[in-house]
Amino acid sequence: MKSIPVSEGFIPFRGYHTFYRVVGDLAWSSSGKLPLLALHGSPPSHEVLEPLEKITETGRPVIFYDQLGCGRSDRPDDPALWKIGLYVDELDAVRQALHLENLHLLGHSWGGVVVMEYALRKPSGLASLILASTIVSRAMLDADWERLKKELPAEVYETLRQHEQAGTTDDPAYQRASRVIDLTHVCRVDPWPEYFDRALEHRPVGKVDMSGWDIRGRLNEIRVPTLVTCGKYDCTTPAHPEIIHQGIRGSEFILFEESSHYAHVEETDRYLAVLDEFITRKEQTAVLKV
Repeated sequence: MKSIPVSEGFIPFRGYHTFYRVVGDLAWSSSGKLPLLALHGSPPSHEVLEPLEKITETGRPVIFYDQLGCGRSDRPDDPALWKIGLYVDELDAVRQALHLENLHLLGHSWGGVVVMEYALRKPSGLASLILASTIVSRAMLDADWERLKKELPAEVYETLRQHEQAGTTDDPAYQRASRVIDLTHVCRVDPWPEYFDRALEHRPVGKVDMSGWDIRGRLNEIRVPTLVTCGKYDCTTPAHPEIIHQGIRGSEFILFEESSHYAHVEETDRYLAVLDEFITRKEQTAVLKV
């Protein structure tokens, strides 16, 4: 079996460096399939998306990168940087640097926020969007997360509440309680895969300012073929993707019945099959940049 090429490097961005990883051959003519550029969520690194590398077995290259402040990218200590617009600009910089004129874009969780904001700029060459377990409103996410905690056993919820109020979230009791909600609404694979734990070791240096962010009123401006996915037990709750599906004209929606927030980890084979079928079908009718 022919080995799949892998290349890594750094892209200059606003005086810093963004780490990228390309799995497969970016020369489109070699396979006839457009590349997939995948954006990780917060707070880990591109490593949490490692199962997506398997799609390169179909001949499709996949590109990952660590967003500024995460993973192997530079981690500047400047709170003024952490704005949504910074990450939208970074996505554009990655695309330009790697000459990704035509492509599919996948955004998981926070990565989906970046992808939607980027699509609102109306860039050319987007064959499709995949919005995986992403959100429509920061306030709505916070309310959902609080509700999910209250649905836990009473002693677990009280442990979470008390330590969060006291600022003692490093306490072992809090960590044990957090593990309960994580295995219910974040990733239901127990134990978590090695690459998943490895990704979670990369804590970001800053927190993005999403105060007041709400995209619900702008979803109808996105005119790119879109697949919306989430897990039945997702911490973002199915309400978010359902709103996205209703808001983006002609979008498709898939619910993964055995998953929470990381369906590509929890139901990898089905997830990859759904993903490959969608992007293959959409690129056949895409209006591409020439």
